[in-house]
Formats: sequence, C-alpha cells, structure tokens
Amino acid sequence: MSKPVPTHPESRTKSQPQAGSEHALPLRASGTASLLLAALIATMAWLSLAAQTDITVHRMLARGLSVFDGIERLSSYLTNLTVLTVALCFSFVAALGHSSLGRFFRKPTVVTAVVVYIVFVGLAYNLLLRHLWTPAGYRAVLNECLHTIIPVLSALYWVLFVPRFHLTLRQCMLWLIYPLAYLCITLWRGSMSDFYPYPFIDVSELGYPHVLLNATLLVLAFVTLMGVFIALNHRRPH
Repeated sequence: MSKPVPTHPESRTKSQPQAGSEHALPLRASGTASLLLAALIATMAWLSLAAQTDITVHRMLARGLSVFDGIERLSSYLTNLTVLTVALCFSFVAALGHSSLGRFFRKPTVVTAVVVYIVFVGLAYNLLLRHLWTPAGYRAVLNECLHTIIPVLSALYWVLFVPRFHLTLRQCMLWLIYPLAYLCITLWRGSMSDFYPYPFIDVSELGYPHVLLNATLLVLAFVTLMGVFIALNHRRPH
C-alpha cells in the first residue's frame, strides 16, 4: 500500500496569476527617463500640430475662405487627428497622470492603441504618399516630425516603458473604432464637399468599388500592425 504524497504549503501558494491581473491598472511609477521622453513626444506633437494649423489656415485664407474652413480642412487628414491624439495622450502621461484622464491615458492598452495609430500613420505616409510631393525648408522639417520622428519616438516609448499587459478581444475591437470611424466620416464628408484628403480614397477619381477595396486593404494593414504589437506584447517577460 503506497503512502500518500505530502503536500508542501509552498506548492499551494504558487498559483499562476489570473489572466486579467497583468498591468490592468495604469503604468508603473514613472521614472525620469520615461517622463522626459513622454514630455518630448507631447511637445513635438503640439508644436507640429500648431505649425500645420498655421499653414493650413493661411492657405485657406489665401483662397478667400475662412478660418473655420481651414480648421475643417485640417481635421480631414488622419495625420493631424492622430498627432492631436498623441499630444493629448503623452501630455497626460508626462504631467497629469493623477487626473481621471491621466489615469485613462496611462493604461497600457490605451497608450498602445495610440502608438499603433501613429505608427500606422507613419508607415502609410512613407510607403504610399511620400513620393507625391517634396517639401522644402521648414515644411520639410515639419513633414518629417509629423510622419517619421513622432511615430519613431512613440514606438520607442512603447518598447522601453510600456510593460506587458493583458489584452481582451473587446479591447482589440475597440482599437478598430478610430480608423473605421475616420474612413466612414471622410467618405461622407467627401460626398458632401467632393474633397478627399488622400488619393487612394478619392471617390471622384476612382469610384466607390475601387475606394472600398483600398479602404479594406488599409484596414487589413492596420489589423496586421495591431497584431504585430499584440504579438510583441505577449512575448515580453512578466
């Protein structure tokens, strides 16, 4: 007759962490390096957005239109909307982390979503749009800040300072609201004004079947990028 195997107390206490417990709360206490990088990203985003606003409004005024028309045109571009989101997110991360919005933007899932958005903007511009024009002078510097430097710094912040976190399917689906809403609103606005900010969604030139195909490919590209970030997150150590 075999003896029962004794159970050690420590074997009962070493249980696996529950799935939802991995960094479900805001980011860990910020260090000097993370705060400085977040502040740098926020500052660059605000300054770039202000410069782009000045350029767009003056261009609209030169055409005999109003400041409101300039703001409307500015909000037509995914780059400007996403840079505004980056500016807000990293401002709260850097300086207002204890406020209710600060706690929201400091959640790893929220920071990651914002980083995915701006990285997607950078990749889309550099792969699809860079060849369409060659700015000079400070316009070239501004263009690089919007489409290269801010995306790279945001991705660097994510790699260095956003810890591994648990991600639910619902959260993944929520990430898709932003690009899908942008596409729907842009196509609706274009049908009213006949202005489309990007050539690959220009219905007047391409027609709806071609534009919807392009939009589907863009959404699939975004989902692929989102999958890359999710895969990298799950490969991180606890």
